[in-house]
Amino acid sequence: MKVLITGPFGNVGHSLLRELAGRGHDVRCFDLPTASNRRAAKRLAVADVVWGDIRRPADVLAAVAGCEIVVHLAAIIPPGSDKDPAMAEAVNIGGTSNVVAAVAAQPVPPKLIYASSLALFGPTQHLAPPRTLADPISVTDHYTRHKAACEQLLHESGQQVAILRFGAVIPLAVLGAIDPLMFEVPLTDRIEFVHTWDVGLALANAIDSSEVWGRTFLIGGGPRCQLYQRELISKPLEAVGIGMLPDAAFGTTPYHTDWLDTAESQAVLQYQRFTFDDYVRDMLGVVGWRRRAIGPLRPVIRWALLRKSRYLRGT
Repeated sequence: MKVLITGPFGNVGHSLLRELAGRGHDVRCFDLPTASNRRAAKRLAVADVVWGDIRRPADVLAAVAGCEIVVHLAAIIPPGSDKDPAMAEAVNIGGTSNVVAAVAAQPVPPKLIYASSLALFGPTQHLAPPRTLADPISVTDHYTRHKAACEQLLHESGQQVAILRFGAVIPLAVLGAIDPLMFEVPLTDRIEFVHTWDVGLALANAIDSSEVWGRTFLIGGGPRCQLYQRELISKPLEAVGIGMLPDAAFGTTPYHTDWLDTAESQAVLQYQRFTFDDYVRDMLGVVGWRRRAIGPLRPVIRWALLRKSRYLRGT
């Protein structure tokens, strides 16, 4: 099949490309022509790339032309969606609208897989876990408003659509991707981790499945990956030699994380392979030789990380 991936050079997109290798699909990538994206395309040996902007209908139409499946990953996530809400809305809602319009314009409209988020459930720590698709959507910020609007748009589009709501997908190159958002989740909050490679497998299997269309799935790592934020933060930091950060650096207001009921998604997509301990091992593999330099630099690294916490800055 001819498969288009929007936003293919981010965390999840990279994992999907990894899983699609060898499956025999004709893969096209659509992304902004930034220097980092061009380097990623070259590194991943992607042969078919359409460079463009998801906000421009003509660019999206050119990318969608001739495709049988569209996997729509392109989005601005927190904290970027909070820093520039107007830009995020143009990309997240406007871009999704452009994708839907381009799909509908094809002589044979391609099927559409949309990446959504568990954040749509809002803060639910006061409820008994796990979250299910019967739980209501609760809009709490720009990002969840965008995702809710996009899911509604897709439901009303008349197209063949599958929606996958992801749990906590952390990049393997986490040391280069830590942002202030990690401090907003209380250490006592439940959170369901899912390995980025498992998310890639879930998407790849969705492409090949006849059972996903018209359905929404919760994508998490399963019972073995149902953690509390303290463990999610402490294990990687301890493993690389930085050490756990003080409790005072973290917020106490419940965040939009929780454990998920993934029985249905696992039955259909068969993607849950890795535990959080596997992630820590794989993350250390990415860190590689740089781990030796962390010891002498530990105080500086800890200082730099703690500067990202608004709770310690007193703002």
